[in-house]
Amino acid sequence: MNRKPMLAIGVAAVFALAAGAAQAQTNSSGASGTAAQTQANAGKASKADQAFLKEAVQGDMTEVKMGELAQQKGQSDSVKTFGETLQKDHGDHLKKLQAMAQQMGAQAPSEPSAKQQADYDKLAKLSGAKFDREFAKHMVMDHKMDISKYQAEAKKTGPLAELAKETVPTLQKHLQMAQSLDKPAATTGAGGSGKMH
Repeated sequence: MNRKPMLAIGVAAVFALAAGAAQAQTNSSGASGTAAQTQANAGKASKADQAFLKEAVQGDMTEVKMGELAQQKGQSDSVKTFGETLQKDHGDHLKKLQAMAQQMGAQAPSEPSAKQQADYDKLAKLSGAKFDREFAKHMVMDHKMDISKYQAEAKKTGPLAELAKETVPTLQKHLQMAQSLDKPAATTGAGGSGKMH
């Protein structure tokens, strides 16, 4: 009586192996060597990789939401512009991370962490100059933490480390933008040349 299910499982396994081999064949004959390499890494996400991916995906989701919030609630044009930058950069990065998680057989989270949601809700209650001030402070602190996490990941090897290396300059750019928002704005002379004197 047990034979039929066992036989069915055996047949399914053979088909799965054949499909896997066919897929590997297709990938290795593809033009890109990285596609085959990525396939080789599939299903090999370590616990550390999974933890980094989870945090990074949640971080990107939060930054996209924060960017949208800044565009709605921000008083100054610079806060709104920074919001657009966050939404675009972290939105693009999120897609890369989600694709990488899929390739590595890791489960990407579908929503921010409880703390990230609480921070978002707190900022969402503010508006005008108060929002601008708290948003800038939060972004400075947040991006400093992100940079240190990504720099640590970048020292490792593998596809996640490569992505981390590529990401650090963008996070540093965001930090500089956030720091310039966090400084008391000099309302005289909206130039941009700064202290070239």
